[in-house]
Amino acid sequence: MTRRIHELATALAVAGCLIGTGALAGCASKSHSGGGSTTSSSTTTSSAATSDSGTVNFNDVTVANATSMSDKPKVTVTSSKQPSTLQVKDLVTGTGQAPAAGSSVTVQYVGVLYANGKQFDASWDHGGATSFPLNGVVPGFSQGIAGGQGIAPMKVGGRRLMILPAALGYGASGTPDGSIPPNAPIVFVVDLVGVN
Repeated sequence: MTRRIHELATALAVAGCLIGTGALAGCASKSHSGGGSTTSSSTTTSSAATSDSGTVNFNDVTVANATSMSDKPKVTVTSSKQPSTLQVKDLVTGTGQAPAAGSSVTVQYVGVLYANGKQFDASWDHGGATSFPLNGVVPGFSQGIAGGQGIAPMKVGGRRLMILPAALGYGASGTPDGSIPPNAPIVFVVDLVGVN
């Protein structure tokens, strides 16, 4: 696992969040508590429309290196709107095994803030792919990979853009280190490398 993920998991444990043993494991229950209420959110799935340059535009999010699985994707956000639902788009459609909700997966990912596109974490910067159980991460990340509520599961070999509303990310608390502020929507580009 990456150093950044260990730091984030440790900080969240100290803050009293329920965490799993894996990456991105902050306040990861299916119900996210923000002021004591359970939040649910609908989802949107869309198929990718790519140009020859590999750039994809989706809800004001642009991904450079979108289809080159050997290159770190670069995410730019140009919207001031707050997403209210989990939205996913397959940039590369995988052909391998699909994970179930409780599976452990190996992924390569980049995470940025929706508000300004600032990167808060990337496995690409910490030595490569990392493995963790999907039930140990924030709900939108898990659902964006395993599927459910109108979203098809990813398959190994795929790359997916995921836009998470704050309620399915780190909610009203954000992260203790401040890298993800309270009520911040986030964006991930995830490569599904394996299902363990």
